[in-house]
Amino acid sequence: MHDIWNPWHGCKKVSEGCKHCYMYFLDQKNNKNGADIYRTKAGFYYPIQKDRKGNYKIKSGEKLRVCLVSDFFLEEADQWRNEAWEMMRERSDVKFFLLTKRPERVRDCLPKGWGDGFENVFFNVSCENQRRADERIPILLELPFKHKGIMCAPYIGPVSIEKYLKTGQIEQVICGGENYDGARPCNFDWVKSLQAECVEHNVTFCFIETGSNFIKDGKLYHMPKKSVQNLMAYKSGMNYQGKPIEFKLQYAHGGPIDKEDLYVPKYKEKCEQCANKLICNGCSNCGRCEK
Repeated sequence: MHDIWNPWHGCKKVSEGCKHCYMYFLDQKNNKNGADIYRTKAGFYYPIQKDRKGNYKIKSGEKLRVCLVSDFFLEEADQWRNEAWEMMRERSDVKFFLLTKRPERVRDCLPKGWGDGFENVFFNVSCENQRRADERIPILLELPFKHKGIMCAPYIGPVSIEKYLKTGQIEQVICGGENYDGARPCNFDWVKSLQAECVEHNVTFCFIETGSNFIKDGKLYHMPKKSVQNLMAYKSGMNYQGKPIEFKLQYAHGGPIDKEDLYVPKYKEKCEQCANKLICNGCSNCGRCEK
């Protein structure tokens, strides 16, 4: 997918949400060990790769989700992170979505000259249940980032974040159920409660998928197909567009980017009923949805 940047692969499990990690599951299917951590070869320099005409492949205004098969603040990645930060600094015209289960490590991992944060970096913490929300969100609120969000995925227990939303720092909340072997159920009542708190504070809320096992009105539904999970999440009507998130992107040489130079996401007919559209980077025309 064109909106994913995996500079390294592999991770170490640190909390309840890691128990049935999708990366471990998929690696095991390929006879690999998800705990093996290594810098990727082809993908490491993805944000600064250029085409034959010398233009960046990633266009100004696009969003890259970082380390979906690892954690950007993993201790084993300390040796590679500074170079990754420099690419984010160079691509000040691109939005980078960071997600971690290790916010306690973040302050010591920030690059020189960080100040109060890069305008193009959107920092998120993973909160799979109330325990982790109360552990990680207070740290998130104290860290110097221009843009902050929360991801409740895999959503394995009810979470209330209203007291954190009141600070005005949280710009987006994403939630979704768990997948693959041993997936713990996600309860629709939890989703509705979380969404109501976000609506109350005008914070964007995106329910991306039900997970393999979903409870609604006391009944357990088993939905192994990701496409079905996504469609059911869309049909739930939970997604809510809150206050717009404004990224002050700049050209690498400085100065604001002209509106006509910004990437405009493209969507297909199938995208209209996709739960991810609210936060999506647009269609890359990869053809996977046609198969």
